[in-house]
Amino acid sequence: MDKITIRDDFIKLGQAMKLAGLVETGVEAKYEIEEGRVKVNGEPENRRGRKLYKGDAFTYKGKTVTVE
Repeated sequence: MDKITIRDDFIKLGQAMKLAGLVETGVEAKYEIEEGRVKVNGEPENRRGRKLYKGDAFTYKGKTVTVE
């Protein structure tokens, strides 16, 4: 399982996907999220602006990333 470290209280899902290197651009993240290809804490998520906090995890294309 991969991890990303944040300095603020939260990070938005689209930003987290870019930080983790899973997508190249925010537009790509938006498309993938809106198409239902991303799960947050095991549940499907279609909001790019979904706030992720430390301890949350998201999964995309079989790869799970935890927010620290």
